[in-house]
Amino acid sequence: MSNRSRQLKGSRQSFATGALGREVVDREFHGCSLTPVGLKQDFSVVGLFAGIGGIERGLKGAGGHPALLCENWQPASAILERRFPGVPLVGDVKEVRSLPKVDLVSAGFPCTDLSQAGMTAGIRGRHSGLVAEVFRLLRRPRAPMLLLENVRNMLVLDGGVAMRYLVDELESLGYRWAYRLVDSRFSGVPQRRQRVILLAALDADPRAVLLADDAGEPAADSFIEDCFGFYWTEGLRGLGWAQDAVPTLKGGSTVGIPSPPGIWWPAGEPGHRVVVPSVDDAEEMQGFPRGWTDLDDSASERKGPRWRLVGNAVTVGVSTWIGQRIRESGEPILDSAERRDERWPNAAFGAKGKMWAVDVSMWPTRQSYRHLSQVVDLRAAAPLSERGAAGFLRRARQGRLRFMDGFLDDVAEHVALSAGELSVA
Repeated sequence: MSNRSRQLKGSRQSFATGALGREVVDREFHGCSLTPVGLKQDFSVVGLFAGIGGIERGLKGAGGHPALLCENWQPASAILERRFPGVPLVGDVKEVRSLPKVDLVSAGFPCTDLSQAGMTAGIRGRHSGLVAEVFRLLRRPRAPMLLLENVRNMLVLDGGVAMRYLVDELESLGYRWAYRLVDSRFSGVPQRRQRVILLAALDADPRAVLLADDAGEPAADSFIEDCFGFYWTEGLRGLGWAQDAVPTLKGGSTVGIPSPPGIWWPAGEPGHRVVVPSVDDAEEMQGFPRGWTDLDDSASERKGPRWRLVGNAVTVGVSTWIGQRIRESGEPILDSAERRDERWPNAAFGAKGKMWAVDVSMWPTRQSYRHLSQVVDLRAAAPLSERGAAGFLRRARQGRLRFMDGFLDDVAEHVALSAGELSVA
């Protein structure tokens, strides 16, 4: 059954008290007359926690122009200074007293305390708790729209406390909100990256942006079987397995270092079947031009900071889609809207203490997909180090995970060849 068919079927089961029409939902959600967003072609943006500008670059492609950027980490602020020349740039968000009047404030606030790979201290942790500064700055002047982005785990961490905190703060400021879990692959990049996108608005309908498209997840045969991505830093309880893609690029890993994922290429030569992408490959898998984070084009530059910069970024194509819908909003898909009082679904909207779940996929659109082997030159890719491969193999053999036939055999051969225990015939 297609996703759209499930929506139509779900519409017959909307609300616990029976199917209610769109007019009823709108009347309760709005509380007043709202209009679609439909901003003028050019709109102004303040980017808080801007990182290397993934949100801002995507919005710029849709007519959004940054009026102010804020980023505290010096390597990231150096990227912003180079890539967004002439845009005012400030550091510590705590030292920002007020924001200029703009159409949209965006904030990809720190995920450190919310991510499974992080400390999971929660929304009030030292890093992720900085989102409180966003709400402080929104009080005067109150921006018409706010865009937030963060990891999927915040939907479930501590029973959804993070999401409850966010929407309570938004509603206290008079915002109506909608959010949606999206997979970056919809934008055409071979990276399975699932992120929560939340849009709040004062006098416009945020559903007309985030819930107006649904292409549905593509069939499995849309992804070819020539290579597979995985986390070589894991292997005991998780793998991050991805066909024709890499798992989520990270700023750090469970072993505490910024690092690329691994790629298994079964058709490669012995000793070259387990490889890693370059940081330039990673930039492309985040939708940036290659070299976006390489300011001096130095081949000898340490790659660790660049991996962290890229891994923490927002995928450009995701924010491009949002920007396009801000500029030209659509009719929200609400066939399956169902009132919810607990648990945070993959997509929902709400206001005034009420929430409605919506059955839409993580693929709002389907942009032309670039296969992993088209982005990464597998023949030129660096082999995974002997130490990295051996550590992964050891954990994999200790755990109870299941693997594709031939995968661990190729890893074991890779380790032996790297250690000089075998020679290529």
